Parts: sequence; C-alpha cells; structure tokens
Amino acid sequence: MTAYRVDGMTCDGCARAVTRTIEAALPGIRVRVDRVACRVELDGAPVDEGVLRRALDDAGFSLRGTV
Repeated sequence: MTAYRVDGMTCDGCARAVTRTIEAALPGIRVRVDRVACRVELDGAPVDEGVLRRALDDAGFSLRGTV
C-alpha cells in the first residue's frame, strides 16, 4: 500500500471523481480515498507516479506526494 496526499477534494463527489480517475489511469489498482485527510491509498501493481500525477492534474486535482 502506498498513500498519497491529493489536494482539491472538497466533497464526496470529488472523492468519487478521484477514485474513478485513478482507476481509469491505473487499471488493477485498488483505491481508498479519505477526503477529509486529503489522502489516497493505492494497493496493487507498482504505481507510475507520472501517470498518476497527469491523470489527477487533468481532472483538476493536485498530487502532493506520498504520506
């Protein structure tokens, strides 16, 4: 499991959008989002952080690194 800080999640709809964005960009990855803590936990295959960052940026969110 790897945890990341993701900024820009302000509501449950944002959390769902982040989940869908990550699942589309990184197939086979299990996603858990904690909107209040601005935290995303990813399980599964190794994560390509460049792909993750671009996907989140394109969706209007900001990857701030691991926590």
